[in-house]
Amino acid sequence: MLKRIAWKRILYVFTWLLCIGGLVTLMSFIDSKKSYLKCKDIKVIIPGTAGFIDRNEVNRIILNHSGLIISKYLHEINLHELENEFKRNPYIRDAKVFADMDGTVNIKVIQSDPILRVITLSNQDYYIDRLGNKIPTSKDYTPHVLVANGYIMENYTKRDDSLRTKVTRDLYKTALYVEKDSLWRDQFEQLYVNAQRDIEVVPRVGNQKIILGDADSLEIRLRNLKTFYKKAMPVVGWNAYKTINIKYTNQIICERNLADSAWIVTTKK
Repeated sequence: MLKRIAWKRILYVFTWLLCIGGLVTLMSFIDSKKSYLKCKDIKVIIPGTAGFIDRNEVNRIILNHSGLIISKYLHEINLHELENEFKRNPYIRDAKVFADMDGTVNIKVIQSDPILRVITLSNQDYYIDRLGNKIPTSKDYTPHVLVANGYIMENYTKRDDSLRTKVTRDLYKTALYVEKDSLWRDQFEQLYVNAQRDIEVVPRVGNQKIILGDADSLEIRLRNLKTFYKKAMPVVGWNAYKTINIKYTNQIICERNLADSAWIVTTKK
């Protein structure tokens, strides 16, 4: 029994060493081939529709970092550093750079996906992407996304692309929720942060002001607003109210356009 166990261990170690040796041999062969293999072509893949990055921008990044790489030996091109250079671009969420054995350098670029444009009180503007990172605007591409302005104090700097304040985090959560709902995507034209730091919604249909407040219990409050839209608005008309306040989780407070009184609608949990 002991001898059988010992032989199993020896066989396991031998197989493991054989695999490692084969891998080392294969890597040595690849390195050896790359030492005389030249870059013959550059293949660029940019999934999705038009955006911040195109083939011309990819070529510019390659040229600035590595120079002209066509006809250059592969071992002279630092593909790892080139990949990191793409990742440092604020408009690129991820990148992969590798070379085939036929001499083709493959570059796959995943672009940042903006969902909100922010215009601060100091009139600086930037985007917030789907992952909650700030990215700068571009003179070459303007995506059609929700816009937020008003009393927003948080600016964009190259040193920090994270969201630091509750206001910007709430704006991001709101934009993310709106982007996933076809009704709100069509109805919400703009977000505005008032002096009390409440988020207000500017709708496309109707001239009322919708006071959202913050992004807490967002799903519940917007579900209540959707019910109010379907049941009340067709009866009273889209311009009957001056304000619709949904900042309180289980109440909708409406102020009429032609009267001083406010109407309170209580919703069930």
